[in-house]
Amino acid sequence: MFTGIVQGLAQVAAITEKPGLTSFTLAFPEGFCEGLEIGASVACDGVCLTVTALKGPNAADFDVMQQSLKLTTLAGLKQGSALNVERAAKEGAEIGGHPLSGHVDFMATLESVRKPENNHVMRIRVPAPWMRYIFAKGYIAINGASLTVAEAGRESGGAGWFEVWLIPETLRMTTFGDKQPGDPLNIEIERSTQVFVDTVRDAIDERLGPLLPALEKLLAASGQSLDALAEPVKLPDRS
Repeated sequence: MFTGIVQGLAQVAAITEKPGLTSFTLAFPEGFCEGLEIGASVACDGVCLTVTALKGPNAADFDVMQQSLKLTTLAGLKQGSALNVERAAKEGAEIGGHPLSGHVDFMATLESVRKPENNHVMRIRVPAPWMRYIFAKGYIAINGASLTVAEAGRESGGAGWFEVWLIPETLRMTTFGDKQPGDPLNIEIERSTQVFVDTVRDAIDERLGPLLPALEKLLAASGQSLDALAEPVKLPDRS
């Protein structure tokens, strides 16, 4: 498990193609590898990878299967590329972000960047059907970093967009400051939200059965959707 708090930036020192997989040698910041062992897990741009070899005090090898390369941004890495990295959380560790598995759900695209004073706003384009799990004020993991969704917009067909606001410290500790519109991003949705949404949708489907298409048409006519019905209830602000 990971916490979504990026601990530093690694660089791709070497890439070795092997039958059925690609091996990456990553160079880490000083002290990152202290106590790191073969078999340990490291989140690399949000992808949980296993240490296959240690290369001195500040580097390690990781093998990535073709399926993982296909589903994540790792296939686009080159020598010198930078990645967000986090060691696996230890028992009792403080979770400053939210629990992550390191299993990327899909790739999104950075649509635009705005830079208000002392802020950095990324708008991210989401393919269908993943937008059903993304809500304003909810958690999302982008390239392994736990972030809060500021705004979200759903579109017909299940696609949409969301925005995150990044403070200078987040930019300092991650690769986000170098990302440009059009760049792909690894996304891991928040698991409890996924379970809630899927449970509600399954319950609606089971209870309505053949009436479901009629309900979807009725909702669409009023600009609503089943995803809106499945949205977690927002508790009133009593502050």
